[in-house]
Amino acid sequence: MENQQKGSLSRRRFIGTTAVGAAGFAFLPSLISCKTEKKDGEIRLGFIGVGRQALFLLNGFMGIEDVKVVAACDVYGVKRQRFEKVVKAYYEEKQLDAEVNTYEKYQDLIARDDIDAVVIAVPDHSHAMIAIAALKAGKDVYLEKPLTFTIKEGQELRRIVRENNRVLGVGSQQRSDPNFQHAVKMVQSGALGNITKVHAYVGAPPTPYNLPEEPIPADLNWDLWLANLPNYIHYNHELNPPISIDPPQDEQLWGAWRWYKEMGGGFTTDWGAHMFDIVQWGLGMDESGPVEISPIGDGSEFMMFKYANGTVVTSEPFDEAWTKGVKFIGENGWLEVSRGHFKASDDSWLPPVSEAAEGPYETKIPHLFNFVEAVQQRIDPVVPVEIGHRSCTVCTLGNIACELKRTIYWDPATETFVNDEDGAATAMLHYEYREGWSLL
Repeated sequence: MENQQKGSLSRRRFIGTTAVGAAGFAFLPSLISCKTEKKDGEIRLGFIGVGRQALFLLNGFMGIEDVKVVAACDVYGVKRQRFEKVVKAYYEEKQLDAEVNTYEKYQDLIARDDIDAVVIAVPDHSHAMIAIAALKAGKDVYLEKPLTFTIKEGQELRRIVRENNRVLGVGSQQRSDPNFQHAVKMVQSGALGNITKVHAYVGAPPTPYNLPEEPIPADLNWDLWLANLPNYIHYNHELNPPISIDPPQDEQLWGAWRWYKEMGGGFTTDWGAHMFDIVQWGLGMDESGPVEISPIGDGSEFMMFKYANGTVVTSEPFDEAWTKGVKFIGENGWLEVSRGHFKASDDSWLPPVSEAAEGPYETKIPHLFNFVEAVQQRIDPVVPVEIGHRSCTVCTLGNIACELKRTIYWDPATETFVNDEDGAATAMLHYEYREGWSLL
């Protein structure tokens, strides 16, 4: 695997590659003390889920000073072997001790007292359950987006983080991207005037599972992969893409579980967790959310989210290329931002030119370093659990509206549905886990 991170990421490089100095902390989420002692020195890290996304995260974390990757868990044996091989090769090249153990069950990893924090990059349906178990075991958590599969899971996860005084960071790395930070600065400073409309293109909702059944690989524990899902899902290699150690061959596609409603939230949560997150941030709605959510249909190709202040957000594209990104439209003009792209109706709103960091998007943004600093300083990272939950809620509300094929009404203060006479929307706040599995 290609080394995506050259050398250690130092505090100086982190500060130099973020927009904190330019935008100021007023435009970043507030930092909340976790009320535990500061941790100096090495942070021992374990990974739960070591598929394609975990490789990006592994490269990023291994390149950060004071981080030592020591363990991993995955239900697929060959991916555990790859992880161990990659980590040992990295540390041996650096002439450092290469201690790494792998496990099939996450419970065995989080039971280790010598692990300080875990990185969770498993399918969405297991996010909350595993994260809560790790938090209760005294671990800090870096959790991939979207935060949870259901809104109820997010509510419980938020509670457990605070009750256990742990650090939880969400993999919404766009909040650590200078372009997105600058866009939010322009919106919140009032440069665009009152924001009347936002286009946030993310893609389509999930569809019913329709892949053909295939034989389960001998070293894949499919029952553990299904975990808490209430109904049996037959195996297809696209759900957990195979790899090879000899000859070396990594995944050729992203796990397709995310596109099917039995297991994931489609593009609505996969990209919505990024783009709706920026919308929430820009509109100052990190502690709130929309009040009316309309589905695709009824003459509309896109979801619509209305906020109490009258702002309307649609999931429609802002350009002919259907770029996944955000366009804020205000009384004084507009700006649009996506990964590697920024355009505005007024050139004075453009961000300063900066040298792009090396590597793929997942590791060139200093989001992982922010999590490490948060663990050491016992403060919230840029994207704490509350923000991750609110942004994920927007995505899930969109999918609920599309599933019910009607407009739904939401009270962000109480996090409950309004005028839900038949209880159909409320019933979709959560689902019953399979027997033998529990959230708490």
